[in-house]
Amino acid sequence: MASLNVGSLGEYIREQRRNAQFTLRQLAEAAGVSNPYLSQIERGLRKPSAEILQQIAKALRISAETLYVQAGILEERRGEGLELRASILADPLINEQQKQALLAVYDAFLKENLGDGARDEGTTKHSAAGVGAAAAADH
Repeated sequence: MASLNVGSLGEYIREQRRNAQFTLRQLAEAAGVSNPYLSQIERGLRKPSAEILQQIAKALRISAETLYVQAGILEERRGEGLELRASILADPLINEQQKQALLAVYDAFLKENLGDGARDEGTTKHSAAGVGAAAAADH
């Protein structure tokens, strides 16, 4: 298990909170933690438990896995997958519903590819164009 990187975790949570346009108080209330405790987490003074990270992730509408990786609790499984998720979540040009839809599509592709045993693009069963064409043919 990797060591807990509290400082960068707090900075990451603060960045995600600001991207979601939450005040510290609003996020604390939504996550069910006290305002001072959340402030200490953001400043790198406290180590939140996995349960608290899950509550914060839920309130921010991001995956708990993302916070676990930031905290050093989990090893990153998919090379750039977390960077992609962070980029989507940080994009100010799309709304929250659109962000969640993009993430859901990405997760569906990952499940399909990993379920097929395909680890690279050359061995996937269906390309994105093929899936779109198949969906269009069904209607």
